[in-house]
Amino acid sequence: MTVTGPRGEYAKTPARRHEILSAAVEVFSAAGYHKGSLRDVAERVGLSQAGVLHHFPSKHHLIEAVLAWRDDESRRRFRAGASGLATIRDLVDLVDYNQNTPQLIELYATLSAEATTPDHPLHDYFVKRYADVVAFVQNSLEHAAAVGDLRPDVDPAPAARCVLALMDGLQIQWLYDRDSVDMAAQVRHYVQSLLDVEL
Repeated sequence: MTVTGPRGEYAKTPARRHEILSAAVEVFSAAGYHKGSLRDVAERVGLSQAGVLHHFPSKHHLIEAVLAWRDDESRRRFRAGASGLATIRDLVDLVDYNQNTPQLIELYATLSAEATTPDHPLHDYFVKRYADVVAFVQNSLEHAAAVGDLRPDVDPAPAARCVLALMDGLQIQWLYDRDSVDMAAQVRHYVQSLLDVEL
């Protein structure tokens, strides 16, 4: 008996899933979670809505997969085992990399603003994400402080929140005027002001 692989719209599942994720980034970054539809995503990849649901059982599953993929891409920008100043450098490099992914920045900006309401399906995701990222940056600054790389008058906890606020605020400004806003340069300048060593 010969066993054949899936055909038609279900063929090459990993590649197809990636196509769907890319289409979902376009749809949800432009329209937001509530207005973006599975039908719009399906049309962009030449599938039926049922075809999209074969890979992702609901719109909520799809947007969660998009955000998980974005987070995985961001994590890959950090060197394994790095801490302190090395991690802070990787963070600034991530901002530089993000400037080459405008649709992901649009997606994040749109969804994070929408999700501030407690009944939004992504509210808990963003609450946790902000807490995790602030803790991550704070931990990196604390490691830098422990080896004398952080200025002694800098408190890592509020500084971490300021770094994240600067990153998010610059993303909004950059989306409005990409020619005059250099996110990485501005973040690097601020972070350098926290340090006693060259970034």
